[in-house]
Amino acid sequence: MTDDLNFVLKARREKLEALRQSGVEPFAYSYDRRHSARQALDMGLGTDDEAAVAVAGRIVAWRAHGKTVFAHLTDSTARIQLYFRRDQLGDERFAVLDHFDIGDIVGAAGPLFRTRTGEITIRVESFELLAKSLRPLPFGKEEVIDGNVVRHSGFSDPEQRYRQRYADLAVNPEVRALFVARSRMVTTMRSFLDRLGYLEVETPILQPLYGGATARPFATYHNALDLPLFLRIADELYLKRLIVGGFERVYEIGHDFRNEGIDRTHNPEFTMLEFYEAYADYETMMGRVETLLVEIVSVLRELPAVGASVPGFSPPFPRIEWIPSLERAAGVPILSASDAELRELAARVGVIQPETLSRPKVMDEIFQQLVESKITDPTFVVDYPLDLSPLAKPKRGNPALTERFELFANGREMANAFSELNDPLDQRGRLESQARLKAAGDLEASGVDEDYIRAMEYGMPPTGGVGIGVDRLFMYLTGTASVRDVILFPTMRPE
Repeated sequence: MTDDLNFVLKARREKLEALRQSGVEPFAYSYDRRHSARQALDMGLGTDDEAAVAVAGRIVAWRAHGKTVFAHLTDSTARIQLYFRRDQLGDERFAVLDHFDIGDIVGAAGPLFRTRTGEITIRVESFELLAKSLRPLPFGKEEVIDGNVVRHSGFSDPEQRYRQRYADLAVNPEVRALFVARSRMVTTMRSFLDRLGYLEVETPILQPLYGGATARPFATYHNALDLPLFLRIADELYLKRLIVGGFERVYEIGHDFRNEGIDRTHNPEFTMLEFYEAYADYETMMGRVETLLVEIVSVLRELPAVGASVPGFSPPFPRIEWIPSLERAAGVPILSASDAELRELAARVGVIQPETLSRPKVMDEIFQQLVESKITDPTFVVDYPLDLSPLAKPKRGNPALTERFELFANGREMANAFSELNDPLDQRGRLESQARLKAAGDLEASGVDEDYIRAMEYGMPPTGGVGIGVDRLFMYLTGTASVRDVILFPTMRPE
């Protein structure tokens, strides 16, 4: 296999040298592309079949027949056929085609016509090699079955597709279409929040203290400042500082980083949408989430690449309470159970090494096993225990709980939201409890952020906040099985 590949690589380099010796520069600076492939095809559907076009893209098929060559060129919009004739181009220019390969990027210009089979084609009058492909792309084969084009992938190993996403995108148009759909979803999030008067902001990725979630961070170091720093695990604490400063509605779409394992739903680098609104509570934010998701679904359903897989949403979503739902599933009173009883239950339901986890973490793991994993349709889980929610306000009428909700679907968390805690004294006490858990060995607990508390002491208005995992939401909406399929360049173990 290696010898065959080396032979192919050598042959392409020999063609490269032959092109240069014949005076053809194989790596151009630019090309005057006047039409996309789609625009050219749409022009050809009209009455003027002799309309002239100039297109550019990658050669994906090549059929030489002596004095003629048929090829297919593809760009980001469509695929179109090219027709080269020796008597049209002349012997010298036509001979250049002997050094072309599938995968080369070319520009071609000429009038449109229809072949005897009715295919819209460019009769090439001029062409230019724009980039010589020195490594063959793993294109698959296509065949027509019952009038439909069926493509057999030449690049089916998922591991290699993730490592070489550039090749995956080049040969699999459906993968490109999936990421276009993801971009449309993010654009919809922005436009939705912009219409509501939210301001998009940027907050630090490198932070002297991490917070806003329970997770193990990535640590780094700033040499000039002689300062340890962390990659953020959430945007929350800086966005709420902006609420204190007078920005009443803010949001950020950005990357967060958590030093955790990798599986089909976890990548150490991931995308979050977080938005915060002054004078709102978690009830307000539930409505915001429902309306946003309905709008996203409406947009995605219009895209042929993913529309058929997008589930329907019918607000209002069902609501279940955290404590009653878990106690029904577990058959024991969770809040009053001893630490030993909780760990015994955790071990029984499949939690790994519960003896190493803090009490709040054990409770959360049991909930994931018994309740969260069983939720299929979009459902709000509301009113979490205080110990699990160090940044949420106590629930009105029951201070053992908090005004917090999470949206679950297909057994996975999609959104997390609070009536944000704005009492700085209460906040200090909760962060100090987190610091004690951290000191006791909980690697996911946070510490005390004195600057954040100082900001709260200036006065933070009542605030509702939401975090939405962009990757997981898109996985759910498109029926995608692995988070690596919705991240362009997922984190991978070195080859």
